[in-house]
Amino acid sequence: MKKNELLLFLAALLLVVSCGTPRISFLGDSYTTFEGYIPEGNLTWYYSQPDTSLTDVSSVEQTWWHQVVTAGGYKMDANESYSGATISYTGYDGQDYTDRSFITRLPRVDSPDVLVILGGTNDSWAGAQVGEYKYADWQTADLYYYRPALAKLLQDAKKLYPKTQLLFVMNSELREDITESSQEICAHYSVPFLQLHDIDKKAGHPTVEGMKSIATQVLPTLKQRAR
Repeated sequence: MKKNELLLFLAALLLVVSCGTPRISFLGDSYTTFEGYIPEGNLTWYYSQPDTSLTDVSSVEQTWWHQVVTAGGYKMDANESYSGATISYTGYDGQDYTDRSFITRLPRVDSPDVLVILGGTNDSWAGAQVGEYKYADWQTADLYYYRPALAKLLQDAKKLYPKTQLLFVMNSELREDITESSQEICAHYSVPFLQLHDIDKKAGHPTVEGMKSIATQVLPTLKQRAR
C-alpha cells in the first residue's frame, strides 16, 4: 500500500472509530467539578491539591463523571459544571443566580450523544421555593421557583438536543419537596430519573468512596437506557 493510500486508510479508520464512540457531556454543580476540567470562570469545589478538611478527592480520575467516561467507553465532550449553581434563578441568601443557573448554561453543552444532568442540590440547600408546576409560557419571574425552572430546563434540553440520551440524577438527602418535584417533572417529560442513595460525603460532598458510589449507580442506568 502506497504512503498516501495508507494515510487515507488510517484517516478513514480513525473517523469510523470516532463516530462509533458516543460523546457524553455533563451539566452540574460542585459534585461534577474539578479544577481545570470545567469552563474558565466557573467555580469549582474539587482541586488537585484539596483542603483535606473538606474532601479526600485529589485527582480527576477519582471523580464520578470521569469514572463514567472511562468505564463506559465514552468520549468526553463538555463538562459544564459550576460549584454552587442552582437550577432555578434563586441562589443563596436570595441572590440572583441567573448567570450560573442550569437553564443558562444548558446551550453550552453542544448536542452530545448523552447528557447527564446532576442538579437540585443547591436549590435544596439554598431554600429555594418550589412554586407551582408549570409546563409552558414561562415568564422570567417563574424561573426563580424550582418547579417551573426544572420544567423549562428539561423542555429546553429536549428541544435543543432531540437526539441526545438524557439522564437526570438526583442527589441523596435533599428536601422532600425538591426530590418529589424532580421526579414528577422528569416523568412529565419522559426523562429518566435516577435517585442516588448511600453516597459517602464530607462537608456535604462526595468523598472518594462517594464518587465511586455515584459512578456505579449512573453507569448501569445509562447502559440500560441506551439499549
